[in-house]
Order: sequence, then C-alpha cells, then structure tokens
Amino acid sequence: MKSKTAIYPGSFDPITHGHLDIIERAAKIFDRVIVCVMYNSAKKYLFSLEERAALIRECVEPYKNVEVDCFDGLLVEYAQQQESNIIVKGLRAFLDFEYEFQMALTNKHLDNDIETFFMVTNNKHSYISSSLVKELVKLKGEVSDFIPHNVEEAMQKKFEEGCI
Repeated sequence: MKSKTAIYPGSFDPITHGHLDIIERAAKIFDRVIVCVMYNSAKKYLFSLEERAALIRECVEPYKNVEVDCFDGLLVEYAQQQESNIIVKGLRAFLDFEYEFQMALTNKHLDNDIETFFMVTNNKHSYISSSLVKELVKLKGEVSDFIPHNVEEAMQKKFEEGCI
C-alpha cells in the first residue's frame, strides 16, 4: 500500500493550540504529515520562517510521523516536490471556509490531482487566532490557554525586545 503524505500549510505566526489540534488529528489519519511554514509577502511576521519552524518542531516532537519544513512559493509546487497530493486545512468559522474553499479550487486548478481535506477545529479552539494571541501579548493579556509554553516564552522575549 502506498504511503499517504499530507501537507498542513500555514504561516503559524505563532502556532496555537488550534493548529496543534489539527496536526495531532491529521497525524492519526495520514502516514506522514508535513507542517509547511509558508511565507506570504502580504503579511508582517513577528517570527522569521526559521523561528516559526523551530518553535513548531519543539511542539510536534511527540509525533513521530510529523515533520516541519519551510517554503516560499506556490503550495502546489511544494506538494509536487514532496510527492503529495493531500493538503490539510483547519476551519474555525464560515469566514475561514470561504477563503480556504477559494484556495482549494485554485490549487485544484493548478494541479487536478491535489485534494484538500478540511478539518473542523475543536470547539474549545475555534475562536483562537494567531492575530488574537499577538494582540493579547501586546496588551499583556493571559495567553497560556491559547499557545504552547515554548511559544509563550518566545513571544514574551519578542515583547521585551520591543518587537510586539
């Protein structure tokens, strides 16, 4: 039987418990999951690509079939390089679906073999976003329920350095 590799792309700036929920569940379904840290020129990032990847690697260490990579380009090209036709996306709300549906159709247009699997985020994480977490840190709010401890420490360091 052929191994199934799924790619979970995102900016993950920072990674949240909601993202980790999707990773954990995808790791139970697919033989191999690649968390692909993407670069989007339209976004202003708190962490560099390498910093985001390093934080995620710490978080996914318990999952033996999960790896972390970075890519700056078309997701379809990355999937082809990895010999994967599976993209996993997490959905929190209807607004996510509208955007992700558009992206899935575009990816399908670029490569008809690409399949996008939508996973609904666990209710307890459905309102969490990376933007919300960054705003809470900026305003000195409590974020430990939203992000892993290593990410909280890294964000606190960025705050102390004046990056947030």
